[in-house]
Amino acid sequence: MKRLYLVIRSVIFWVVSALHFFPGGLLLLFLALFFDPRKHDWPQRFFARNVLRLAGARFRAQYAPGFDPKRTSIFISNHVNLFDPFVVYSAVPQFVRGWELESHFRIPVYGWIMKRFGNVPVPDQRRPGRLKSLFQLTKQALDSGTSLTVFPEGNRTRDGRVRPFRRGIFHMVRDLGYPIVPMSMVGSYAFNHKGSWMLRPSTIVVHLHDTIETQGLTEKEIEALPDRVYQIVAGPVHEAMANEASRSATE
Repeated sequence: MKRLYLVIRSVIFWVVSALHFFPGGLLLLFLALFFDPRKHDWPQRFFARNVLRLAGARFRAQYAPGFDPKRTSIFISNHVNLFDPFVVYSAVPQFVRGWELESHFRIPVYGWIMKRFGNVPVPDQRRPGRLKSLFQLTKQALDSGTSLTVFPEGNRTRDGRVRPFRRGIFHMVRDLGYPIVPMSMVGSYAFNHKGSWMLRPSTIVVHLHDTIETQGLTEKEIEALPDRVYQIVAGPVHEAMANEASRSATE
């Protein structure tokens, strides 16, 4: 009976969420054709939050004392499911866009929105010329006051654990000169994950950790930065998984 309930529940929430996403996304795209997306950021946030709400997810964000909400930054987050961009837009309190695979820009509606709204295309094939273009587009976005979100795992998690970080963005940070903010999405895997279309009851909690300065870092500190940020991002995620496993074992 529980399985049947989850199936029916998931179907209803997918339908309701889709009925909101497609017309809402097209409306935002229409607005973006005539107005600077910076001028109507609040409808985008309202739209993103409603995508989560209508999909059945509860949501809240927790901000560390050392997080600076006003500084243009690079947000480094774990990657869980297709709803991650909407979680990011709901949690980050400043104008934010993200690195997005070039192939995603070909997705109807979603891809059109991502392109028009100024997300930075990441080449599917890592060639020197393409990587140089990625750096230039990333710097251009940051210099214009747009914070960026990067998912350095490269792919969505298969088991809920945070995968090892690729070092691409970390190779750029010294030359970019902008701070890093580690970000942990907890509860997203229980809500929905790769390989499953189920939308389970869950509360997504986003932890925005202390801002990390990148200017003036030594070569040794730059080399250690990926592991340092990984430990911060993975900490709340893996702790929540361990607590859930412990509760399940005692039931």
